Amino acid sequence: MRSSLSAFLSGLIFAIGLGLAGMTDPANVLGFLDIAGDWDYRLAFVMGGAIAVHAALRPLIHRRAQPLFATRFPAFAASKPDAKLLVGSALFGVGWGLAGYCPGPALTSLATGAFPLLVFVPAMFAGFYLAQVLQARSGVGAPRPGAPHVGATPAQ
Repeated sequence: MRSSLSAFLSGLIFAIGLGLAGMTDPANVLGFLDIAGDWDYRLAFVMGGAIAVHAALRPLIHRRAQPLFATRFPAFAASKPDAKLLVGSALFGVGWGLAGYCPGPALTSLATGAFPLLVFVPAMFAGFYLAQVLQARSGVGAPRPGAPHVGATPAQ
């Protein structure tokens, strides 16, 4: 129950932050991505703020023996960029640039009931499903959430 409440509150804070930062407005996002035209730099401050908070808190959090709402910290194996990462990143960027939405802001903006979102969000979930089907067919998929990654060292 505590982990569900933590996830809900984290998502709520994230959604409020997206709204306050203007990331739910595709015009702001597309303006940020238009570095060759009339570039809107404001979202760079949003990302910079997020990076600063993460950089400050991560070392403090990892001093703990375990997370507040989980039994252990996830173990991630160090890996080099591969074709899956590069293709996935490119597809994500193209989709973001074309639509002006990425998954978090799209779900947050869904509350507006705007027709483009009523098309985009189901298409996004169809893409998630298609990616899982293709990974299952290829025999190479992403690890299950919470499962240790290949080559990961056990948490101390």
